[in-house]
Amino acid sequence: MIPTESDSTARETRARAYVRDLRAFYRLLITAALVLALTFTINLVTSPGRWWFLWVGFGFSVAIAFSGLNLLLHGRVLGAAWEERKVREYLERDPR
Repeated sequence: MIPTESDSTARETRARAYVRDLRAFYRLLITAALVLALTFTINLVTSPGRWWFLWVGFGFSVAIAFSGLNLLLHGRVLGAAWEERKVREYLERDPR
């Protein structure tokens, strides 16, 4: 089977979406590192006995975990394909 232009266009679209998600993930990692460094410094100066910056780290950890899972699964869980499948199911089920 010879790949057609529409196949290559679809592959390129998927590749661009993946790279866009990868860039967003890297930006999240950089942002988390900078914010954690800043909050650690503020925490160290203002109240060294209480490590409240760990809550910020926990929040970023959750965000990074979900973003990483989304990146690894390429949107297969609750992605565009799932959405299209659910729309078709609903249209088949609803007689109106």
